[in-house]
Amino acid sequence: MNAQDLPSTRPYLVRALYEWCTDNGFTPYLVVRVNESVQVPREYVNNGEIVLNVSYDATSGLHIGNDFIEFKARFGGKPRDILVPVRRVVAIYARENGQGMAFPLEEDAGLAPGLPQPAAGAADSGEHPERAPVQLQSIDGSAGESQDDDAPRPPQHPAGGGRPSLKRVK
Repeated sequence: MNAQDLPSTRPYLVRALYEWCTDNGFTPYLVVRVNESVQVPREYVNNGEIVLNVSYDATSGLHIGNDFIEFKARFGGKPRDILVPVRRVVAIYARENGQGMAFPLEEDAGLAPGLPQPAAGAADSGEHPERAPVQLQSIDGSAGESQDDDAPRPPQHPAGGGRPSLKRVK
């Protein structure tokens, strides 16, 4: 069997990291690269990406399947149905400490041109996070290459917190 014929590990890793976050009392955030296949409120899309709080408290009916992540959430007080193809998830991490995993964007999944910029305000399911540069680390703690401008970046910690980081698992 060819490596290209194997099913993606991405949905399994997303589920595992989601479970790790919830088991340890952290808030799981998904970074999603938005195109026409992603059903999210476009007013919260920034630079072709959206950061979604997928915690138990912020969602209803969350299902992380092998092909899609589906749930309901409130944005600006309005309930919305969210549908994200798993191949569009570029990172999952814990809001509190920035630990998580980034994924490469699949080649066939380009951005849709002309996405609207986000409106001022935040989703009811959590604040609209700002992004900060981050240095990826491997499991052994050694620093890896820094992310390029297109790579997802986790939000900064609230006042008094340190700089978040993602760990690369190979």
